[in-house]
Amino acid sequence: MSLPAWADQGERVEPRPFARAPTRGSRPPAPVVVSFLVILVIVLGFLRTSPGGEALFGLAGSGGAELVVLGPLSVPVNPALYGFFLLTAVMGLAYAGGRLEAGGLVLGVAFLSLVGAFLVWATAGQSLNLMGMLQATLVRAVPILLAALSGVMCERSGVVNIAIEGMMLGAAFTGVVAASATGNLLVGLVGAVATGALLALVHAVLSIGYRVDQIVSGTVINIFATGVTSYLSARFLQHMAWLNASGTFPDVVVPGLSRLPLIGPLLFRGNFFFYLAIALVAGLHVLLFRTRFGLRVRAVGEHPRAADTLGVNVWRIRYVSVILGGMIAGLGGAYFTLGSVGRFDELMTAGRGFIGLAAMIFGKWTPAGAFGASLLFGFADSLQTKLQILGTPIPPEFLLMAPYVATIIVVSGIVGRATPPAADGQPYEKG
Repeated sequence: MSLPAWADQGERVEPRPFARAPTRGSRPPAPVVVSFLVILVIVLGFLRTSPGGEALFGLAGSGGAELVVLGPLSVPVNPALYGFFLLTAVMGLAYAGGRLEAGGLVLGVAFLSLVGAFLVWATAGQSLNLMGMLQATLVRAVPILLAALSGVMCERSGVVNIAIEGMMLGAAFTGVVAASATGNLLVGLVGAVATGALLALVHAVLSIGYRVDQIVSGTVINIFATGVTSYLSARFLQHMAWLNASGTFPDVVVPGLSRLPLIGPLLFRGNFFFYLAIALVAGLHVLLFRTRFGLRVRAVGEHPRAADTLGVNVWRIRYVSVILGGMIAGLGGAYFTLGSVGRFDELMTAGRGFIGLAAMIFGKWTPAGAFGASLLFGFADSLQTKLQILGTPIPPEFLLMAPYVATIIVVSGIVGRATPPAADGQPYEKG
């Protein structure tokens, strides 16, 4: 495979560490994590099916819990399910001992087994509609995915953008006010996108034009958006309720496909912003990896000086990329008001912009990877809500921590090493 033209000039770009094939007999990147997961699987499975398990957890028997997995189809839980968990545990322990090379696959299967074992224990004596939980996962993943795509667009060009949280919050406020004042949801959506673009322009001017530290610039925008929206909400929206009642976009129903069994209600009858986010995943992938503009964006994010010597305007590419990222963040903010609740509440983004950055890192700065990581965080968010409804013995404070604990695990590098673009966060100055 030939390298791009800009990579053949001057210094040659080395392959990324995560792209190298693992060598035979190499140690796994996270054996401690795998061991911890599989031990938990074994313990949960043993306590669930052992004679003393019922007394310890107050269960009604080994078949007392049910998982409603496919609508009306009810699958009883029995020790055979834990036979699968035990087999997975053995595979995980073998991997942790360095005897298996398919580490990522084994780690993923062990993690899914742990989640399954936990769900069986948590829903003992009750039922859990997994189809409904999957639908909630897709919806809750939307703002995280849009925040992650915003980060991908910015950081691929070499600009760190931690202001996504502030952009989403400002866009959520502007969107609901514009839609409420005009009675038109599309006007509110345009207002939200414009707000995200405006705040992104401020970030671009500070970090690219004046070469202000990009972390400081993003922090300033976050603080500004938090203060302004909180003040305006308390000063005006609480006394002018008609400015805070925009309504929401109706669900999109795909004719014909929505009637398909199982996947129809899940994929073809959903939130307007979900389909918009999916379209953006495909569009950004084509833009970044199949167009000349995308090649230039990746070039200025990897080796801006080499790109400059070939006639690429580094500053212009970065300005455009950051503004496009701000527009995507504006869509993410509009989801909270125009796609979810139809009103604005203070700090309603609740850190989803930062979780989106974690999804971007977990997805290795690619749109498709960000989508997969967003589903993981969306599942964690959906899980804590469902378990609170079921009244599990776990304190609700710990359940609320689930999405943020998942964020810490991802950004700490436990699940694998991710390498950002080489010039990410480095201001460029012509020599």
